[in-house]
Amino acid sequence: MSGTSSSGAIMGPTGISIQRESLSSASAVKLIQSLNAELSRTYPEDGATHFRLESEEVEAGQGAFLVAYDGAEPVACGAVRRIDPGTAEIKRMYVRPGFRGLGLGRKMLEALEAEARRLAVTRIVLETGVRQIEALGLYSQTGFARIPAFGEYLNSPLSICMGKDL
Repeated sequence: MSGTSSSGAIMGPTGISIQRESLSSASAVKLIQSLNAELSRTYPEDGATHFRLESEEVEAGQGAFLVAYDGAEPVACGAVRRIDPGTAEIKRMYVRPGFRGLGLGRKMLEALEAEARRLAVTRIVLETGVRQIEALGLYSQTGFARIPAFGEYLNSPLSICMGKDL
């Protein structure tokens, strides 16, 4: 059964906890390095990846960076950042390969949506790549629909942008 631990972490049915972290924490750095390496292998084309996320964009009141743990082991991450008064963007969603297929991506997405609601936005958007079939499936299953490219993705032919009203 899901619930909240005494530390405020969200507990999943398998003992996975999700907590807010600094973008510069050791766990965040480790997960982001793994994500960047995977994206670089998947999209080797010059300019095909969009890695930008700044620490101030995920500070309280602006967004959040979340890390999922299996015990003490960081296994997934994701961020949400406000991009205008009514809209937040999901960034840096990642689940380590050995932990995929267990519902962690969905749990992380739910936690990020909860953070977006705390920011009082009414819409969330995201960008993913055309080769990320599992991510596209997850987002479609959770109510996201394709939208026109926005922001830094406007001229990115390998990007798929999606949005969802909260």
